[in-house]
Amino acid sequence: MGNNRCCRKKATVRAIGIAFFALAAYVIIDAILTLTGLEEVDHSPLGIGIATLSLIVMPVLAWFEIRTGRELGSKSVQADAKQLLLCIYLSGTVLIGLLLNTLFGWMWADSVAALIVAALAIREGIEAWRGDVESPFEVLEDLQERTDDKENEST
Repeated sequence: MGNNRCCRKKATVRAIGIAFFALAAYVIIDAILTLTGLEEVDHSPLGIGIATLSLIVMPVLAWFEIRTGRELGSKSVQADAKQLLLCIYLSGTVLIGLLLNTLFGWMWADSVAALIVAALAIREGIEAWRGDVESPFEVLEDLQERTDDKENEST
C-alpha cells in the first residue's frame, strides 16, 4: 500500500511538471506571435486590474498551500503551491508588460517579460519532474537565517 501511495505522489508531481512545460510552450508561442506582429497587443485596463489583484491574492494562497503541504507531508500539494508561485511571477510580468505598453507604447515589453516567465516555468517543470519541490518560502527563510547568523557573529 505504501509503495502505491509513493507512485501516485510521484505521478502527481510529474503531472505538475508537465503542466509547467505546457504553460511554457503556450507562453513562448504567444510571445513569438506577438513579437513577430502576427498577433496584436492591446491596451488592457481590465488586464492591469486582474494582474494587480492576482499579485495581492495569490501570494497568500501560495503561502497557505505550502504550509498545508508541509503539515500533510504532501509533495504534490507543495508542487501545486509552486505552480501558484509561478502564476504570481506571470501576473507580475504581465502587469509590467501591460503598464509599459500602456504608458510608453512598448508593445514588445509584455512578450519579453513572458519569455522570462517561460524560462522560469521550464526550470520549475524540470524540478517537479525530478521530485524537487523545495518551497521558495523556505529559501527565503534560509536566507534570513543566514543574514541573522552573520549579524550575530559580527556583534
